[in-house]
Amino acid sequence: MWLADTLKSLVTGLGTSKDKSTSLGYVFVPIGDDQLNAMHRSDWLARKVVDIIPNDMTREWREWQATNEQIEAIEAVEKLPEISLQPKVTMALQKARLFGGAAIYMGMRDGAPDKELLVENVKKGDLLYLHVLDRSKVTTGPLITDVRSVYYGQPEYYEVNGGTGAQVRVHPSRMVRFIGAPVMDDRFSTPADNWGDSILQVVGDAIINAGSAQAHVAALIPEAKADVIYIPGLSKALATAAGTKSVTDRFTYANTIKSMFNMVLLEGNGANGDTALGEKWEQKQINFAQLPELMQKYLEIASGAADIPVSRLLMQAPSGLGSNGDTALKNYYDNIAARQRTELTPAMNRLDEVIVRSALGDRDPSIYSRWAPLYTLSEKEKAETFKMKADAARVIAGNGGTSEPLMPIEALSDALVNELIEDGSLSGLEAAIEEYGKLSEQEEDPADETAALGVAANANDPAEQQRQRLAANDAAPRSLYIQRKVKNAAEIIRWAKSQGFETTLPADELHVTIAYSRTPIDWMRVGESWAPELKVGPGGPRLMEQFGEATVLLFTANELRWRHEGVIEAGGSWDHPEYQPHITISYGFKGDLSKVEPYQGEIVLGPELFAEVKEDWAEGLTEE
Repeated sequence: MWLADTLKSLVTGLGTSKDKSTSLGYVFVPIGDDQLNAMHRSDWLARKVVDIIPNDMTREWREWQATNEQIEAIEAVEKLPEISLQPKVTMALQKARLFGGAAIYMGMRDGAPDKELLVENVKKGDLLYLHVLDRSKVTTGPLITDVRSVYYGQPEYYEVNGGTGAQVRVHPSRMVRFIGAPVMDDRFSTPADNWGDSILQVVGDAIINAGSAQAHVAALIPEAKADVIYIPGLSKALATAAGTKSVTDRFTYANTIKSMFNMVLLEGNGANGDTALGEKWEQKQINFAQLPELMQKYLEIASGAADIPVSRLLMQAPSGLGSNGDTALKNYYDNIAARQRTELTPAMNRLDEVIVRSALGDRDPSIYSRWAPLYTLSEKEKAETFKMKADAARVIAGNGGTSEPLMPIEALSDALVNELIEDGSLSGLEAAIEEYGKLSEQEEDPADETAALGVAANANDPAEQQRQRLAANDAAPRSLYIQRKVKNAAEIIRWAKSQGFETTLPADELHVTIAYSRTPIDWMRVGESWAPELKVGPGGPRLMEQFGEATVLLFTANELRWRHEGVIEAGGSWDHPEYQPHITISYGFKGDLSKVEPYQGEIVLGPELFAEVKEDWAEGLTEE
């Protein structure tokens, strides 16, 4: 063996003229626009490969960071019918991936498309419309090769082909350019066709193979079962027209009998299956055991070629032991986010500047946008994340006075409010903050300030200060019962009566129990809920159950679970194995509970009500 340009072996012929692989090479055969259009219109896999990534890049769109008035003005311009920015960017990306290139033409009030657009001169209302143009409608001029030009590498001009045959020359500053699969070697990017390749140019073979495998398997299904009959003297019988007709008539009738009675009648005058003396019937079946796996492999190859996970491409949930489908999907969304930053943002930079100025009349340098996250948390993940943030805030704040806060409460409050507004944990929080103000903006009560100064003026002994703080925050332990009244009780009672409940608890008695601790507990350590009113959205898990004599409606609400867990962590007790939010509807229901359709509407709960446990709470309780 020896090493030259590649590895060769005189014994096996590897790398020599005897090696069949030495004759392999890559040949570029461009796919024409007609074929690309036919693939996109007639093949589901090709269409998904083209459309999925642009849809994912734009479906959650982006979030402008500015004042509310500025955001409303910018988004109003983006949503104008003649602009429709989000759907037009999606379409431009799809056309670019399909045909190799596309552009969005910015129609400005100045009416001079062949002149350079100076962004700093754009005034309010100057952007009139946007048009999406695919590669076939745009002819590019010579490339700008002067490295001192800001348009280096772009065409000197674009010529847009009009419907009447007239051409409009457009300056590159007025075009938002999108490329499909970039051509890295400039030698193959001529001024006459200064675009990229279709994504189907690279993925096409994998798509065709996957579709061909599916089509061949589908063609086998009608042939999955075939009857084979051995007939003695068949060749002799078919030698004449009369014999052929006799055989044909005979087995046509035999097939009819089989269809009617699910049996085959054959002549057999031999013993022990002697085919020389009688007819013999067999049934041949095709084994499909490995074919689904084969089709799946072809789809996986196409998925890898398109850089789209199988779970996203086929819209199927990850399954199987050790499945990494969620991980692959997160990695895919990370890739989409990277493409938004490196491909979409630079391409739209000039257009965004025009939109901001056209919406506001000038350019506030503090305004910017960021792409909304693609991977959204489930309701459970959102709830867990919110709980972790709330717990962290309590630790930083000093656990309600039992330890020193790690930072000023006002600073913590402002930071937490901003975080909750940005991640959308609390709907309506931003409007509430605008109405009531942040903690740092509120005027302090002079009495509170005096009290605070009095505590600070006490002895410098840390033990004495700690004792005073504990004394101020502690209360005598006592049993604790926490409930929330149902504010839309009348609606729930109407549902109950429609389901056969003859009587129900009165509207003012419908409630949800959060804590029932017979063990004495310091109420001050429990604190208060962040939600004075709690709304449980319609739908979700709802069940009707019988708890002893009580007929109850079970539902889920993470805030109620958190509060219950908080009471237990503060030292409270609970008499049952687990906590399940529920509303007691009646103690006298005599019907068939399995026929009751659970209430599916919204549940509105009032503020938390604290009281001591009353063992005789059921006395005097009546139903209506």
